[in-house]
Amino acid sequence: MHYDGTIFRPPSEANSILLQVTTGCSHNKCTFCGMYKNSRFSIKHDDIIMSDIDFAAQHYRHQQRLFLCDGDALILPQDRLLRILATIRTKLPWVQRVGTYANTKSIRRKNHTELEELRKSGLTIAYMGLESGDDATLKQMCKGADAKLMTDMGKKIRSAGIKLSVTVLLGIAQKERSFIHARETGRVLSAIDPEYVGALSLMLTPGTKLYNQWCEGTWHQPEPQELLAELGQMIACTELSNGYFHANHASNYLPIKAKLPQDKKTTLARIEQALQGKISLKPEYMRAL
Repeated sequence: MHYDGTIFRPPSEANSILLQVTTGCSHNKCTFCGMYKNSRFSIKHDDIIMSDIDFAAQHYRHQQRLFLCDGDALILPQDRLLRILATIRTKLPWVQRVGTYANTKSIRRKNHTELEELRKSGLTIAYMGLESGDDATLKQMCKGADAKLMTDMGKKIRSAGIKLSVTVLLGIAQKERSFIHARETGRVLSAIDPEYVGALSLMLTPGTKLYNQWCEGTWHQPEPQELLAELGQMIACTELSNGYFHANHASNYLPIKAKLPQDKKTTLARIEQALQGKISLKPEYMRAL
């Protein structure tokens, strides 16, 4: 397989075939993210992509999932993306799920019919980084979209039948707007009603704008108890019809796996027990991105 730069994928794609069709991220301005700072956004040549599919056909016969890398594969022109999906379907017939990252820019460029085409061609799940539903927080982190656009694009991709996993970020609003961030994020998640929500806890990455602000003393890292209280408030404000809310990423202090709405009450009780010191939190040295 031909990989340029460091490859990033969602935790749930750990055992997937990783097919790099773009490099970097077309936005690449978020203050907290250092994933693609040294990678220029580009679309890889078809011959390289097709040779990697041929390689996967020979060497990855047991993986039933495939993930399109890097940070913005959905932004590919529709005909090229359909051609890649058709080749995957033909040469990797055992693959049952194809996923990709998706941001508001790439979703906005596809109309409903095009998104349905992609779903019928095998694109079954998209991962969208909401981070926050609070407009002030989104602006501070240079996300490039407000809460309304996030909501509209999340609902748009879901309406095409593509499953959606939404990532939110604990601690990104600091202490000052913590509960506003939590409540507004819960509101947006409820409006989108995705199949999956994944909560990560903020971990500052050297070289990012946010890390530099922390070094200068203009950014204050929330304490573990504050992150936990924020998570509880966020879950309390989130209404999913039939979705999973996970906070079991390696960055989190308290692993949470909840099916909403049925597990909401017990999950909030578990968080409250942790806040009271009755459940131990993950030690700092075990946290990671």
